[in-house]
Amino acid sequence: MSNQTIAVIDYGMGNLHSVASALEHVAPSTNIIVTSDVSAILSADRVILPGVGAIGDCMAEIRRLGIPDIIQQLNAKNTPLLGICVGMQALMHSSEESGGTPCLDLIGGQVKSFSRNAVFAVSRDESCDSMERLKVPHMGWNQVQHNNAHPMWVNIENNSRFYFVHSYYLDLQDKSAGVGQAHYGIDFTAAVAFKNIFAVQFHPEKSHSNGLQLLKNFVNWQV
Repeated sequence: MSNQTIAVIDYGMGNLHSVASALEHVAPSTNIIVTSDVSAILSADRVILPGVGAIGDCMAEIRRLGIPDIIQQLNAKNTPLLGICVGMQALMHSSEESGGTPCLDLIGGQVKSFSRNAVFAVSRDESCDSMERLKVPHMGWNQVQHNNAHPMWVNIENNSRFYFVHSYYLDLQDKSAGVGQAHYGIDFTAAVAFKNIFAVQFHPEKSHSNGLQLLKNFVNWQV
């Protein structure tokens, strides 16, 4: 879709310009803005909430800039919203990180630590009883299984690989919101969908052709 604007929310946390560059690549006729301006975000046709770093710092900036109210207004307008990495985790009820952090509570669930809850990876080969301590953060390429069909998965094969960098994972309360799953010691939610919101734990801007296709799907997603 051309002649539309996509706002990448700038709250000082995230690969903002990498995301913007990837969007420009898949949608050269789309106006891509990186901004913290409330009016610009609310007037955009689509919005991205990125994020890297500690959730405590991210939520402090999100609240300081009034982003919770912005997102509520976007939801009321049914504006497509894409959360990436910590931007996905911020949508949950709370996180174990930073000593326990209240989040936006838009999707029921908690963000949990791999180190506390999934310390050991058990071999999937039942004939092997060896156990290996997980490396945290979970970093690198991993397959994502499609739990449910969604327009954001168009032209992306099931079990395609995406790039992850995270030490915390989602434990969803409402399992029906989970549309993508990966495995790292345990199965964990890699993508969620709820009304006008789609969010991923991986980084599409670092995930080559599959990530670019997901961003292209976001540009064309009709909620």
